[in-house]
Order: sequence, then structure tokens, then C-alpha cells
Amino acid sequence: MSEFHVVPGVVADDILAAARGRVVDIVTETYLLHDAGQSINPDSYFLRFPDKPDSRIIALPAYLGGSVDTAGIKWISSFPGNHDRGIPRASAVLILNDYATGRPYACLESAGISAARTAASAAVAAAALATAPRGVGFVGTGPIAGTIARYLEQVGVPLDDVVCHDLEPARADRFAGQFAAARTGGLADVLDQDLVVFATTAGTPYVPADTALRPGQVVLNVSLRDLAPELLLRANNVVDDVDHCLKAQTSPHLAEQLTGSRDFVNGTLGQVLRGDIKLDPELPTVFSPFGLGVLDIAVGTVVLHEARQAGRAIAIPGFFGA
Repeated sequence: MSEFHVVPGVVADDILAAARGRVVDIVTETYLLHDAGQSINPDSYFLRFPDKPDSRIIALPAYLGGSVDTAGIKWISSFPGNHDRGIPRASAVLILNDYATGRPYACLESAGISAARTAASAAVAAAALATAPRGVGFVGTGPIAGTIARYLEQVGVPLDDVVCHDLEPARADRFAGQFAAARTGGLADVLDQDLVVFATTAGTPYVPADTALRPGQVVLNVSLRDLAPELLLRANNVVDDVDHCLKAQTSPHLAEQLTGSRDFVNGTLGQVLRGDIKLDPELPTVFSPFGLGVLDIAVGTVVLHEARQAGRAIAIPGFFGA
């Protein structure tokens, strides 16, 4: 593979908007491949800045086998101060490498790809874990929450009763306006729903340890650091990858530190999809996805293929020189 292509964000976003079903399928396949050992997903590397403690840039290298058979790396930044500048908090690029030669063959603007793989991951978990939820609650109503909502609809989760909460009430109001039957409320109102989505930028837990979660309730712990660790000890716990998720002061990591054990983790989403683990129906279930680089590789290959088929991927002549 000797050509090098660039896929701009506007092209990636157009493709993703029309390909949610295919994204759900490739994310499901990726979890199964990862669970079967057909992937390489090293630790993410966090570049942090002493004078900007809330900001970071993360490198996620990965290789995914199966029909994808591609390596690559996502380089994604999170700078919350960008909101004050009128630009998005997150920005990203994805580099794809040919597995046969190691040569990079594409660079894709990846903020939308990252959001889509995160949202599809949450939706796949909801479809596998939540039994006919009667109401959905969102804590945090930014772009990720909006993307998750669209993917929940894609997998058949009804959004007929939506409650949302955000530290910025105006943003919660805008989010609620997307749905026919939605309202804003406090944290307690959201936590009363059958399916609860956390999509915030919280750095430390604020949901109290004595919060009562119901049997059968499903919590999509997408932002990872909202829940007091004691809550996880009274729940079924499903993660995307045990080693990845139990680090970096996530709520599962704090639960491990609290107990000195990983016994509270029931298993991975891949195991759930395979039917290899049984969860206690008398407990709530928390899904905590750290976010795997193999998902970016998988979704990125779909976007690149569609962009090339449509003639919207930009070829860079002479990129590699002679």
C-alpha cells in the first residue's frame, strides 16, 4: 500500500452519520476479536502539563486483527479551556498503518471517529445489559452525550422518557430540546432512570457512596470517575478491558485500591457478548469502558473505506518521497 490519504473531519462526520449501523457492527466485532486475543492494545500514554492540570494529550496505539488487520495510533487532546475560546474541548487525528509493511497509509481527523466509537461502545453495552429500559438519564450533556443518544436509538433503546442534568443548565436545556419527551432535572432525578449515562469531564467521584442504585438498573460509566468506588462494590461490574480500566484513578481503580482486589469485576463486555458470564439480576450493573485504541482503528478503517469509495479521501502525491 503505497498511497497516502487524508480524510478531513467534515467527510468523516458525513460518513459516520450515515453508517451508524455499520459502526455498531464493527464495534461489536472488535470487542469479540479483542476478547479472543486477536488484538494488541498497549497502555495509553498521557502527556500532561504542570501549568494546565485539567488538560492532556493521549496516545492510543493499537493493532486489530481479523478482517481489519490494521495497526495505528490515535492522538487525542482534551483541553477544557477551549470552551472559553469557542472551540471544542477535544481534537484528534488517527494514523493507520499497513500491517504487512508498517507504512502509514492514512491520516483521518478523528474527533468524530472517537465520539462514534465511544458512543457505539456504550450502545452495544446497553443493548446487551439493559432489559427494556423505561427511561434514560444523562449526566453531562455535551457532544459525547448527544452522540451516545443517537447510537442508543440505533440499537433500539427507546428515548421516550429522557431526563438530563448538567452543571450548565442552558446546555441541559438544549440537549433536552432534541427529544420529544425530555426534561431537565437534578442528579437524583437522572439516577432514578432505568438506564443512566455518565458523560462528564469529572476528575474525582461526586456521586455519594450511599446512593441507592436499583436491581436491574444499568449505569454506563463512560466518563469513569463520577461514581464513589463503594457503589461499584454493590453492583455487577463489566469493563471493556480489566487491565486498562483499573488504572488512572477511575472509579473501578479506586474500588480496587479500596478492597485490594479485583474480585468485584464480573468480566468484560466481550465475555457478555459471548454469553460467558452470568450477572446477578438482584444487583445494578455498571459498565465502565476505558476506551480501547482498537475501536478507533476499527471505526477508522470503515470511514477510510467509505471516503475512498466516494472519492472524498484526499490523496497526497509523493508523500513518501522517492
